[in-house]
Amino acid sequence: CTGFIFQKVGKLAATAVGGGFFLLQIANHTGYIKVDWNLVQRDMNKAKQQLKFHSSGNKMPPEVKSRVDEVIIFLKKNVILTGGFAGGFLLGMAS
Repeated sequence: CTGFIFQKVGKLAATAVGGGFFLLQIANHTGYIKVDWNLVQRDMNKAKQQLKFHSSGNKMPPEVKSRVDEVIIFLKKNVILTGGFAGGFLLGMAS
């Protein structure tokens, strides 16, 4: 059930996001929205620098690492549950 619902909601979400981008482009083209491309470029450069800084050490922040460890421990302790869920999820996605 989860896979089937995820598939349907995913299609709906993709349609909504795509439609939103389409409407924003129309609004930009007709003049309702003015984009400050210099600001966009500056923010993108900041984001790139932060990504380079965080990826240069190849270390995950401690809070992310602890959450990942918790998930792995849960999956190992509940192999039957997670295997059944994963199988059902994939079957639901396929239908």
